[in-house]
Amino acid sequence: MAGKKKQEKREKKARAKAQMQQQTKTKPTGKSKKAKKRTVQAGKIFIKSTFNNTLVTFTDLQGEVIAWSSSGRMGFKGSKKATPYASSLAAKTAAAKAVDMGLTKANIFVQGVGSGRDAAIRSIDSAGIFIEAIKDITPLPHNGPRPRKSRRV
Repeated sequence: MAGKKKQEKREKKARAKAQMQQQTKTKPTGKSKKAKKRTVQAGKIFIKSTFNNTLVTFTDLQGEVIAWSSSGRMGFKGSKKATPYASSLAAKTAAAKAVDMGLTKANIFVQGVGSGRDAAIRSIDSAGIFIEAIKDITPLPHNGPRPRKSRRV
């Protein structure tokens, strides 16, 4: 008796499962829609250069990210990420992506005190993007917490 009830329960579950699968099947439409390629003429470029890495971000005027890159993303590890060469490569690759999207002119906002700031700006200029203005937005404390001790080499 108990075995028969279990068997009926299993069959009922199997029928419900088959019915669900039949309902959820969709037919292919034939043509798939491609995402439109965004085009941007003017934008902003943010360069954050720290002691350990350099991050380059290209955005449109509303702040939506178009392209980004960093020294670490380019394959550099450790102290090599902080070099000007690594930051210039990162800026060059991000600039190439932005130029593909149609970016022609931009304002540059530089933050940080790392060694890759100038190299990144030069490589963006050589990529063919017209630089309208360069602004330093490095936060400066009005005598906040005690700074790190300076290295003695």
